[in-house]
Amino acid sequence: MSFWSLVLPSSPSLSANLVKPHNGYGRLDRYLVRASSSDVPDFLSADWLESRRKRPFGPRLDFSAEDAVRHQLDALKYNDHPRYDYGIEVMYRFAGFDPFERSTYFGPFFDLGQFERFRRIFHHSSYRVLLGHKDRKILSSLLVEENRFKQRIWIQGTRPEEEEIFEFTMFQRIGGSWDGYWLTESLLHDGDVFSGGMAY
Repeated sequence: MSFWSLVLPSSPSLSANLVKPHNGYGRLDRYLVRASSSDVPDFLSADWLESRRKRPFGPRLDFSAEDAVRHQLDALKYNDHPRYDYGIEVMYRFAGFDPFERSTYFGPFFDLGQFERFRRIFHHSSYRVLLGHKDRKILSSLLVEENRFKQRIWIQGTRPEEEEIFEFTMFQRIGGSWDGYWLTESLLHDGDVFSGGMAY
């Protein structure tokens, strides 16, 4: 049994080409392994290309500020459809913060650059009322400036006597690739939900 038979797999689709040293000095032989493309596993689903053609749901140029808030709340109402925490993903796409800076999206300064940290805050006791909520009512809407909009919303959760008030602050981006899009600057709870601190 040769050394090469131990190193190289015995698969018929792999072929080894041994390259002999051309200078005659006792260098170790090198080898190249070629694999046929039929042996490469296909990790993508059959409908991968079609799913890539569909744009993920997020900000649209034709959304008004009210539309953007409504679509985000609809996504949170049906949070786990079509997949787990999809509604929070939609919220993350609408978020207008810089992922490399600490953000006041939820009030206090948080590092929200990673989606997982953003997601955890929504599962915090005060924000989880938004996930799968039963009902909501707009309490007030105000166009603060030409490109800034605030809306206060009462939310009734799925648990008994679970209701909270939140304030969306939307801003319209000016310049760059998001020019004209309404993004979420902050989503604030009416109370002081992080007074005791939060491990996120």
